[in-house]
Amino acid sequence: MTDQPSQPALHASHELRSDARDNRERILQVARTTFAEEGLDVSMREVARRAGVGPATLYRRFPTKEALVTEAFGEQMTTCSAIVEAALRDPDPWHGFRTVIEEVCVMHALDRGFTAAFMTAFPKAVDFAEERTRALRALAELIQRAKDAGGLRRDFVLDDVILLIMANSGIRATSREAAVAATRRFVALQVQSIGARPDGGPLPPAVRLPLMTGLR
Repeated sequence: MTDQPSQPALHASHELRSDARDNRERILQVARTTFAEEGLDVSMREVARRAGVGPATLYRRFPTKEALVTEAFGEQMTTCSAIVEAALRDPDPWHGFRTVIEEVCVMHALDRGFTAAFMTAFPKAVDFAEERTRALRALAELIQRAKDAGGLRRDFVLDDVILLIMANSGIRATSREAAVAATRRFVALQVQSIGARPDGGPLPPAVRLPLMTGLR
């Protein structure tokens, strides 16, 4: 007859699994928040300290920073792909393209860590890399459709989207709301410059950014 674990042993095992899950989720939440606000330069030990766990616990769950980053931002990468794929279903390709640029830039403005992760090559993070590649391929298709529809200038290329994201990541504002508002104005300016036809529509309201404080 096979010995069955005693009730206390089962209870202890359940608590251990529960604690491990809680630690993992707490580490990921802290990593998302910290990387979003400060970028990816924050050390693993600092993430562990803010999560209230020891470095050994962090490294047991996530052996490398690459593993932590890709797990922390996997959901954002999936969302990014979903935004582009939704735009491909828009009957107006130019409208779909403009919507993608704005929504993706807002995502990046609110999350410096995701911007850095998106721009970084993680050769061992197969799932993350595949999702990013899928998003970029869909975006390339959307760009071509917007050109064919006469909305986007013919010499615009996929690399120009990367330029836009890189430039947008430089926006620094005093609050999340100001960062979003500044991003929307920045995107509107850029969209007017890359459109095949003059838009002429009004820009979103200007935002007072830290560099300009005291000058007006």
